[in-house]
Amino acid sequence: MSTRACEVRNVVLVGHTGAGKTALVDRLLATAGPPERQNDDHQPAPTSYVGHAEPEHRPTRSTGLTLCSVSHDGLTVNLLDTPGHPDFVGELRAGLRAADAALFVVSAVDGVDGATGMLWAECAEVGMPRALAITHLDHVRGDFTAALRACRDAFGPGVVPAWLPTRSSDGRIRLTGLLTGRIVEYGPTGRHELDRTADEARRAPGRAALVEGIIAESEDEILLDDYLSGADPDPDRLLADLEKAVARGTFFPVLPVGQLPAAGRGAAGAGGFGSRELLDLIARGFPAPAEHPLPTLTRPDGSVRAPATGDPDGGLVAEVVRTTTDPYVGRMSVVRVFSGTLRPDDLVKVSGHGRVAVGHADHEDTERVGALSRPHGASLHSVTDCPAGGICVVTKLGTAETGDTLSSLDDPCHLPAWTMPEPLLPVAIRAHGHADEDRLSTALARLAVEDPTLRVAQDPQTAQLVLWSMGEAHAEAVLDRLANRYGAAVDRVPTVVPLRETLRGPARGLGRQVKQSGGHGQYAVCQIEVEPLPPGGGFEFVDEVVGGAIPRAFIPSVEKGIRAQMAQGVRAGHPLTDLRVRLVDGKAHSVDSSDVAFQIAGGLALRDALRAGGVVVLEPVLAVDVCVPDEYVGAVMGDLSTRRGRVVGLEPAPVAQAAAGGLGNGGGGSGAMARTVVHAEVPESEMSRYVLELRALSRGTGSFHREPHGYEPMPRQLADALPA
Repeated sequence: MSTRACEVRNVVLVGHTGAGKTALVDRLLATAGPPERQNDDHQPAPTSYVGHAEPEHRPTRSTGLTLCSVSHDGLTVNLLDTPGHPDFVGELRAGLRAADAALFVVSAVDGVDGATGMLWAECAEVGMPRALAITHLDHVRGDFTAALRACRDAFGPGVVPAWLPTRSSDGRIRLTGLLTGRIVEYGPTGRHELDRTADEARRAPGRAALVEGIIAESEDEILLDDYLSGADPDPDRLLADLEKAVARGTFFPVLPVGQLPAAGRGAAGAGGFGSRELLDLIARGFPAPAEHPLPTLTRPDGSVRAPATGDPDGGLVAEVVRTTTDPYVGRMSVVRVFSGTLRPDDLVKVSGHGRVAVGHADHEDTERVGALSRPHGASLHSVTDCPAGGICVVTKLGTAETGDTLSSLDDPCHLPAWTMPEPLLPVAIRAHGHADEDRLSTALARLAVEDPTLRVAQDPQTAQLVLWSMGEAHAEAVLDRLANRYGAAVDRVPTVVPLRETLRGPARGLGRQVKQSGGHGQYAVCQIEVEPLPPGGGFEFVDEVVGGAIPRAFIPSVEKGIRAQMAQGVRAGHPLTDLRVRLVDGKAHSVDSSDVAFQIAGGLALRDALRAGGVVVLEPVLAVDVCVPDEYVGAVMGDLSTRRGRVVGLEPAPVAQAAAGGLGNGGGGSGAMARTVVHAEVPESEMSRYVLELRALSRGTGSFHREPHGYEPMPRQLADALPA
């Protein structure tokens, strides 16, 4: 395989779940790969490339970023397959970071969903080159024309077909190349290029739009003169300008791909129809790594460093985009090299910064690079180096986490931290058995290193171990890895919301601890007055004892007992807060009074006062910002009201937030989708599964942010239903 940057193409496959991305990668492997990838029936063998489980344990849907390298037309093509489910958006972000172009995979049956439109807009914001592959054309409801129309409506008029499919009555698939002027037929005996078809291909509908798009984007004056004079443009020159057009990020060729009928799946057709043409487009139309803008760099002291040049002889700048663990090899890191050359046994600086908020402490380590390899199918092929522009697998980087920067020791630097979505679905767990407890902490630490969208937290108020995940599918995948990969079985338990208690009104309380059972007795009496403080007031203790009714040495004991009782609660076992306690009187005994006695008396006095004044249960309230397209604002506001929420304001989404949420149209769509941010205050107990419900309510186009807002009284009917 080639390793020079000009001979590498890094492509990320994106699209909604079920669009056929992984199946397409398998067919591309069958088209470009060695014959040992095919089984005895000459069908594409299931691929176990980096990131997947073994074939017999392969999940029904992808849950992680996967990498596979193939050779085509003298180039190395690195295919990065991303999960389509929104729960695994962190893996998608990693693929976008490592790639130089995106291939959007759209199902001809299901069309374009809202999440795909949002992702398209995000790619448009950074000018990432894109193309489209329309799959499932072998399905009875697969309609290329309708799917192309849906893509144009969603992504704009820059979407232009490069090949047109037609199906004959006997099941043969004919692809007409609008750019190449060739017609290719896929049938029972495989792929055949038909002779004397140039005139027919030139007359195909849609060719004019394709040629005009390439001429406009490449600004090729020779092609323009030929076209305006009525001469047919030279296909070779059109192909040469295709990369310029695609690289601008506003011209998007479309290819039909699919599985051949069973009768045509011989050795020559194992890759399905359109796979060869798609590889040709990637090789001829997608930009090389050197043409892709490189991320900005900073030094350890925070100063800005000159951007990386993409020079294989320059200083090393690389990034860990995926971390996984193999039971035999150990930790494996998928690394994209932006500058310099990565070699085995090199000493490198491993830097991780900017993710403290999600539980990843900043760190600077020096490590020795292990073996380098490139995955092809189920095999890892060793390589001697990985120059700028390449992607490789590095083994045994002990401290490197997903998102870390690898740089040279003499000039260390940091790549900017990824913008990752918040994990907003809490899942409380506990070890299934005593043996699992020993493995659980180690397993969670390793999973947190691999998955930047997973946050592990020990709630200090409830003492629960909580996994913050992106959604139900993400949570199930994490629990499955805990059990099957690390042998740490856990049970899901209900998530406990940390409630509190406070006093309803002013009251007085008397605490008596008087015991005499032989020997040293216990004697302590204290009288207190309590009153509620404003929300957030905490606790105040005021000593108003006069005349030495309680010796000064025992005043702190009373306060200690009151604080202990506040931590235990009174009504339902929740901590007390927002109280002022005044110690006004008491009694002591010269022999039987003690520190312990006055602690007990202080707690009893507080309980007596709260029985008289009444207890109010407080629940945590969140400040929630929900960003959705305008058409869903009414539905979101109605849904928040059913959650006992208060809408406190509306405002148009800021430009950056709207772009991340799918506001842009990526090259001339039918119109921008305006978005609004709904500001609300909602009880935390009503928001535990909101990430799932908002996704369903907004068809995958909504997002929200939450942060603590304070505590408010819980409605009495709900408080009365709490266990005493």
